[in-house]
Amino acid sequence: MVSKALFTPPSGSRAKIIPSRRSCPQVVRSGLSAPPLVARYRPRPGAAWAGMCLHFLRVRVLSRRSGGAHTPAPMWAVTCEAAGVSGRAWYVSEGAGLVPRKPRLLDTVRDALRLRHYSRRTERAYLGWIRRYIVFHAKRHPAEMGAAEVSRFLSSLAVEGRVSASTQNQALAALLFLYGPVLGVELPWLDELVRAVRPERLPVVLSRDEVRAVLLVLRGTPRLMAVLLYGAGLRLLECARLRVKDLDFAANQIVVRSGKGDRDRVTLLPAVVRPALERQLARVRAQHERDLRAGAGWVELPHALARKYPNAGREWAWQWVFPATRTYTERTTSQRRRHHLHETVVQRAVYRAVREAGLTKPASCHTFRHSFATHLLEDGYDIRTVQELLGHREC
Repeated sequence: MVSKALFTPPSGSRAKIIPSRRSCPQVVRSGLSAPPLVARYRPRPGAAWAGMCLHFLRVRVLSRRSGGAHTPAPMWAVTCEAAGVSGRAWYVSEGAGLVPRKPRLLDTVRDALRLRHYSRRTERAYLGWIRRYIVFHAKRHPAEMGAAEVSRFLSSLAVEGRVSASTQNQALAALLFLYGPVLGVELPWLDELVRAVRPERLPVVLSRDEVRAVLLVLRGTPRLMAVLLYGAGLRLLECARLRVKDLDFAANQIVVRSGKGDRDRVTLLPAVVRPALERQLARVRAQHERDLRAGAGWVELPHALARKYPNAGREWAWQWVFPATRTYTERTTSQRRRHHLHETVVQRAVYRAVREAGLTKPASCHTFRHSFATHLLEDGYDIRTVQELLGHREC
């Protein structure tokens, strides 16, 4: 019977897995009588050999002798395929010596989230809520719990934790995902759960004079990004993740890639910011050329484009419009990369600017987006146009 399990070495021995960087199929063979072992490895982005099309492992089982010494035992025939982004080594074997072990619950949740292309932020949030749910109930397995435990956890968040309704609903969404796609538990009892009603709040909106006062205090790159937040209605991360190829000066447009909900859209490129953007791109290009001469110049590419276009990470079109000031070495590929400017840099600058401008409103970076939409409506633009520029499905 063919069994599929995570490799667990036999009692009294240990396994040593050695990655091999090769670009063609190969089987490591030995002429000994050990049963054949087939390893199917699915690398995650954190693996040292991620980005390769085919990856191969050699598994050597070392038997333990008296005195703590180790001697090599038979080397099993091993082949390896790369498919997906999971990151655990699965083995298919015929014969004894492998002890089946189920994957951990959080690893299963992570795989289910990535299979459905949830964002990394959603992944971290869901895993955090599921972990808190398990710890809250003294580390009991979720399969052993039901509606009473879920209700008790959500109630404690509202009563003891005093969390907002949106936070409580996020925790409920994480538990719905856990019991539905992951555990496959029937969910009729979840229909009886009381969902927190999110209260309606009015957004903070700045007048034109207040926006002008804040922008006059800002300096440098944060000011340029704040002008884009207000003039194009961008979210902060959408602005930070702009690449050179997303700016269309001829059509006065900005293409927003993978915005909220993983949707693309086109918005305005304000004419007033065009000269400053051109100067910013000139500085970034000079910096990129220096990085290339120093053996760096790489940026992160979305999804699997790094495998499809291996050299695209150093091309000018893929560079960040607002790069970080320092480079870092990606441990999986040893590439010296430059990340985009972190959003907290702009958040702190806007916070200080609002205080220095003497405003009493609790304005933030997202307030520029609200002000953009409000001022367009005041100028007579129809709500459908504003909806498309903001990337909203509903208004």
